[in-house]
Amino acid sequence: MHTDTDLYLRGAATLLASWEEYARGAEHAALRRLDGVVSAVFPCEPERSVYNNALLDRRHPVREHVDALEAMEAAYTAADVDGFAAWVHESDRPMRADLERRGYRINEQTLAMGMSLEGVRIPPAVIAADVELAPAEWSEYLRLVPAFGLPEGLLAGTDPAAFNVLVARIGGEPVAAALSIDVEGDCGIFNVGTVERMRRQGLATALTTRHVSEAVDRGCRTASLQSTEMGERLYARIGFRDLGRILEYVLVPAGQAIVAEASAASAA
Repeated sequence: MHTDTDLYLRGAATLLASWEEYARGAEHAALRRLDGVVSAVFPCEPERSVYNNALLDRRHPVREHVDALEAMEAAYTAADVDGFAAWVHESDRPMRADLERRGYRINEQTLAMGMSLEGVRIPPAVIAADVELAPAEWSEYLRLVPAFGLPEGLLAGTDPAAFNVLVARIGGEPVAAALSIDVEGDCGIFNVGTVERMRRQGLATALTTRHVSEAVDRGCRTASLQSTEMGERLYARIGFRDLGRILEYVLVPAGQAIVAEASAASAA
């Protein structure tokens, strides 16, 4: 069985690989792998407003935190990006303290979740008879993006072969979708979304379950994702374990307050 730490690190590596694929297809974007931090830098819209995030390494020595934070900030300054989020695991209290001393405050948070797939059998989710779950072309996923509350054209330049796409259709119309990518035996599941009128119908559960089941068939050893508060129990029922919260810090100008809130979409 994989430990929680192992699952978290495997999931983090898969998350970064997904950001790297997004960056390959976005104008002037890049994934900057720096000492203690990896920064996804997206200078141009529509990705600019969604994917400027940096993941801080929870294993980084405390004495080198300042260097990591300065490298992160320099990467965004060089790209003329003034709005980004620094992601840190809730257990990394020294890094959190260093961020807060620099004027960062928590804006959003998600729950890192993972599961071991070795020896696991995933029963299919129960869905309505008129729902079809099926693989889809990247172009079909892109048509759904605005219905999920995301900018039109987001990820339009991403390699269509980079991700496994599953959609739920009713009467031939796509109403929900989820992506996955395999990295070193970990299946990362991302961008699980449902059009508003079809939410709370079990479609996200069904799509996630199908992705996990197919990952088992492909020989993946683990699966990972990040969940909003709304989805935590859903994913736990499938078998995902709580690996701790990812706190998303943003730099707040002096005198300005910010209220922490849960993200409205599954991690990206």
